Amino acid sequence: MKSKYKAMVLSCMDPRFQHLVHNFLKKKKLTGKYSAFTIAGAAVGVTHSKFKKWHNTFYDNLATSIQLHKIEKLIVINHKDCGAAKIANGKKEFNPENEKNIHKNSFNKLKKEIKKRFPKLKVELNLIALDSKVIKF
Repeated sequence: MKSKYKAMVLSCMDPRFQHLVHNFLKKKKLTGKYSAFTIAGAAVGVTHSKFKKWHNTFYDNLATSIQLHKIEKLIVINHKDCGAAKIANGKKEFNPENEKNIHKNSFNKLKKEIKKRFPKLKVELNLIALDSKVIKF
């Protein structure tokens, strides 16, 4: 029997983006069909060394979601103007180019780790802005 749950969504805890994430998922007709994991920075929070203590919690949770809900896909929704990305950036100037690189690096690390741990899991990578525009990676 195929599960009614389709995906796990990894998104950021930033209150400014909760309605945008909800609307994005609603447009994809995923309401009630995904597990949610919300953490500061989304992919940044589960890949960057400044948040190392959080990494295993995410992967343990993802494994549980795969086991219980038979999910087939991880949908990652990072966002622009991200505080966790600013922390990851350190003392360097935080500008759009640096921020884009931080998100891109987090997506690449996450994709690589998912492929290693959960080879059958599909991964969708998104970066959303306050104006609701979504960039796919």
